[in-house]
Amino acid sequence: MPAILATNYPVLLATNYKVFPIWLVIGHFANILFMLFMVRSGLEILSAFPKFYLSDDCPPGKEWLRLTRRVYSAEAAHPWSSLDEEESWSPVIALPGRKNLGLGRHWHFMSLQFWVANGAAYIAMLFATGWWRTMVPTSWSIFPDSVRDVGYYLMFKIPPKIPGMPFDHVQMLSYFVVVFILAPFQVLSGAAMSPSIAGRFPWYTRLFGGRQRARSLHFLGMCAFVVFIVVHTAMVIINDLPNLWTVMVLGHVESAPYHGQTEALIIGFLGLFGVVVVSVVATWFSRRYPRRTQRLLGIMVNPFEGALSRVLASRQRYRWSDISPYFRVNGYPPPSDDYAELVAGDFADYRLEVGGLVERPMALSLDELRALGEESYIAKHNCIQGWSAIAQWGGVPLANLMAAVGVQPEARHVAFYAFDDKAVTEGEGRSGYFYGTIPMYLADKPQTILAMEMNGEPLPIEHGAPVRLRIESQLGFKMVKWIRAIEFVADVDAIGDGQGGWREDQQFYSNAAGI
Repeated sequence: MPAILATNYPVLLATNYKVFPIWLVIGHFANILFMLFMVRSGLEILSAFPKFYLSDDCPPGKEWLRLTRRVYSAEAAHPWSSLDEEESWSPVIALPGRKNLGLGRHWHFMSLQFWVANGAAYIAMLFATGWWRTMVPTSWSIFPDSVRDVGYYLMFKIPPKIPGMPFDHVQMLSYFVVVFILAPFQVLSGAAMSPSIAGRFPWYTRLFGGRQRARSLHFLGMCAFVVFIVVHTAMVIINDLPNLWTVMVLGHVESAPYHGQTEALIIGFLGLFGVVVVSVVATWFSRRYPRRTQRLLGIMVNPFEGALSRVLASRQRYRWSDISPYFRVNGYPPPSDDYAELVAGDFADYRLEVGGLVERPMALSLDELRALGEESYIAKHNCIQGWSAIAQWGGVPLANLMAAVGVQPEARHVAFYAFDDKAVTEGEGRSGYFYGTIPMYLADKPQTILAMEMNGEPLPIEHGAPVRLRIESQLGFKMVKWIRAIEFVADVDAIGDGQGGWREDQQFYSNAAGI
């Protein structure tokens, strides 16, 4: 008898694995639903930046894989924005589709929590009931035996099953790899892309070769899951579809031929049809009621993201040699006359208005702002689209400004208002001046600054001159550029549409941006 069957679990062997426990049946169908949601929402996220790099600099034209026809060059004659690289993928494949990055992230991180919980429960039950023996090899012979079984398939033959089990050695090995290696790897590589985790623990992201390699590996892991699902389904069909389908749907298969197979066929297809219906309804509801979707999914997603942002403070300290030779621009500068006049005067007439719940409202020139105390650091910028770049930022810690104006205890959020009229610079049916808010617990973090310099030079126009916000534990959309005013407020309900930022209002992003 093979070493893998050297067990004192006679009940399983006696039934020849013709009885599956109900937890396994339920977990299997739940996994189908959550995986479908994660893959589709993952494609929505990917559509915002369908390019993959090996370097965190993301040099245009140097991607190792490009899923778009759009090509932009660092030496392009005309200005371009990273938003121009975004694709609009069909709702048939992406959830919810058609440039809905904010809702796609909501669906992805909500599904992730249920998928992880389902997987943890599955593994716990495997070991609690002894069913781990059906999935965990106990002998190194599994490898040569799996090679032999692959040879059978290549010769269009069915390899012998492991005694007492409904599958062969290569199937067992693949199940083990998927459950105990690939699934945890997807979670770990996903975490390596979080700006909060990467900012607090830079060494962790380096384990994957950097954020962009982690992103590439995460994508390849998704592809591996899809390939496994296709091959796994094919193996079920080839090996013993009637009995395997019946036992997976009903939890058992009788010894009498065809007994229960009709019932299993009906129930199984109804279950799969239900999964498809849920997916279709989720897509329709997201596109028809985006604000409701944002709020409902936010109940699950926002506390998780907010906890990361609250607990983890950035400690990035890159070297000057790490600075990216090219730093993408997200969005176009304000075209208004008042901003143009400030640019023409080298911002000599610029005044940063600071008010709200403060003891001493101020209107500060750039020199007065600098007098509050400057510092600089080199950090990695993580855009919500997926690209990254490293730069040196210099400016005034927001904590210094807060001390100067005397923030009142009732203040819970800081609002930043920009010169940027998005109806002009972005369009697509959206309107209003750009703004963003952050909670007070982010305001006094060490690497939360009002930046006025980039790479040792005055902040370029395209990157937010004269003043932009930098929060190195957050995604880039929270770092408001072209700031004209700052307000300390008790809540954000009365600002814009009350969601905490222009992207949150108009594109249904999450207000927390730590992952």
